[in-house]
Amino acid sequence: MDSCSYTAAMPRKASKASGPRPALGRHLMHLRQAAGLTQTELAELVGVPQVNIAFWEHSAKPPRSDVLEPMARALGVSVEKLLRPPTTAKASERSSRGPRGHAQQLFAAVTRLPRRQQRRILDVLEALLAQASGGSAPDRAA
Repeated sequence: MDSCSYTAAMPRKASKASGPRPALGRHLMHLRQAAGLTQTELAELVGVPQVNIAFWEHSAKPPRSDVLEPMARALGVSVEKLLRPPTTAKASERSSRGPRGHAQQLFAAVTRLPRRQQRRILDVLEALLAQASGGSAPDRAA
């Protein structure tokens, strides 16, 4: 048997995660991205290794019960929303179509940034909107 050393050029064994992502894993990944967090940042906030976050994002298995509350808090959602991926065809169509207008595209890009950068952008936007409306605070419900 020839002994050969491992090199980076050697192909790696295909992992199980190469198939389509289960709905729950896809949902967890979208929530994390919407919160502007990397897997590593979320893992630190929740107190688990990054590989656990990666596993849950590629799995149909939900996070452990002791992790649900801290994860929901870190993502800014309820535990119920954390565990319930959108099931309607319309919800999946909306997410796959993406934003339509230029402003919506920009806001979608902002949601992928870390929270600190999102806050800076929103502070500037709120100041500009207040200035444009004559000094009154922008209507957040609109």
